[in-house]
Amino acid sequence: MVSVRSVVDRVGPTLLHALQVPEDSPAVADVVIAEPGGTLTLSAGDLVLGVATTGPEDAAELVKQSAAQGAAAVLLKPPLAAKPAVKRAAKASGIALIQVHAATSWAQLVWLLRTVLDALADESEDLDPGSGDLFRLADAVASVVDAPVTIEDTNSRVLAYSARQDLTDPARVATIMGRRIPDDVLARFRSRGVFRELSRGRQTIFVPAQRDGTLPRLIVPIRMGGELLGSMWAVVAGPVSDERAAAFADAAPVVALHLLRRRAHTDAQRRASAELLRAVLEGNANPRKAMAELDLSDEPHRVVVIEVTGGDGRDAEGLRLALLERISQGIGSRPVATELGGLLYAVVPDRPGPGGWAELRQALAAQPASRRGGAPRAAAGSPGGIGDLSASRAQADEALGLLRAEILTERVIAFDEAWTALTLHRGATAASAARVAELGPLRTLRAHDETGKAGYVETLYEWLRHPGDPRAAARELRIHPNTLRYRMRKLLELVPLDLDDPDVRLALLTQLVALRWS
Repeated sequence: MVSVRSVVDRVGPTLLHALQVPEDSPAVADVVIAEPGGTLTLSAGDLVLGVATTGPEDAAELVKQSAAQGAAAVLLKPPLAAKPAVKRAAKASGIALIQVHAATSWAQLVWLLRTVLDALADESEDLDPGSGDLFRLADAVASVVDAPVTIEDTNSRVLAYSARQDLTDPARVATIMGRRIPDDVLARFRSRGVFRELSRGRQTIFVPAQRDGTLPRLIVPIRMGGELLGSMWAVVAGPVSDERAAAFADAAPVVALHLLRRRAHTDAQRRASAELLRAVLEGNANPRKAMAELDLSDEPHRVVVIEVTGGDGRDAEGLRLALLERISQGIGSRPVATELGGLLYAVVPDRPGPGGWAELRQALAAQPASRRGGAPRAAAGSPGGIGDLSASRAQADEALGLLRAEILTERVIAFDEAWTALTLHRGATAASAARVAELGPLRTLRAHDETGKAGYVETLYEWLRHPGDPRAAARELRIHPNTLRYRMRKLLELVPLDLDDPDVRLALLTQLVALRWS
């Protein structure tokens, strides 16, 4: 049993301070991030991190909801953790309340807590030494269910498999050979709702035989503390008795402990991978090393930069962390990602299938606005090889600049699709640096607009953008075409312009683009 007090003691007083720990607190199971505006779904023993809690009322409500679902503790940063209303809610609900040091990174805390939980579990559990290897464990599970078994992670990658895989079908053979479920097989299981059922937490899932010869499957989700860690897949001849299915499911907690230990090691590797990815984005890493250590496939990739609004400082970091977990659930895999300068950068394959840019784009576009700001903005650079990721990152940053300036109305864009706006913006920036708007009679129109608010500059801009079509220009200005013609007559009385001369029109449009787009 891992207690709240033991977790706090192991992490240390530098980062955590226990404000209240009831004597009958449940054993700690896992770490859960309370996402902003999301439905709180917990399991008994969860440590709940209030990464996006906005005030005492929200914090008190989070405490009450967490206690109602059997969570072990709620972790908050000052000053929220020490607010009287929050402490009263914790005391009344009988849940532990932990204060996190203000300077602590939420992302590092998640990693640290999970590592501590894994270590404490290792110390408290007296497991059979023979079950320490996942492959031997797969063999043991296969004997229980009397069928060949694979143990897979949440990305459908094979972590271990049992003997007797010759008694299977081509889909299982391809899975073992490729160490993951092939995309076409994955699509068939997805269409049958298998992964939706896995996420809902059913104890066992039976998938009948398919027309292509794929044999039936009995699937058990592997969970710990409400979090899906992976799954076990058994190839069976047909429907399985309740007794055998229950025995198969009973093996899941043992497998979960092994996957937790594996994840602790993986988290340490992920931190090293984040450093390597930063070097790749800055053009300071060997492409071959990056492909090998970051597990990037040999295909074109895009760099996607994501800006999460609505928070500041480490609160914003918590929002970015929550977003990364949320979009990972949406696309079925966690992209290679890191943080730089307060922005989240992800590297994804440029493909329409699972885990690619198209799927990530859809997941990002579906993200709702947070309670303290708008929905996330994201921009992708052009696709290229691993050695070109620094250039793709620069393109993504430039495209994000257009979104920040609200030059484009979309929330998620790709660099290669926004070439029109980028061309105008680059041209306008160069023209603005050359101070072209200060030449000729345009200064007179601008000065007149500032004093009389006649709107001559905007009128001239739309007139030139819609040559020979005053109705379209009037629609853009939301005025009547006759009003547009009247303004143009007054404008030409004020400044001598030969609008029949194409060079004059081009020069004016260059000036106006510089004013509008720079």
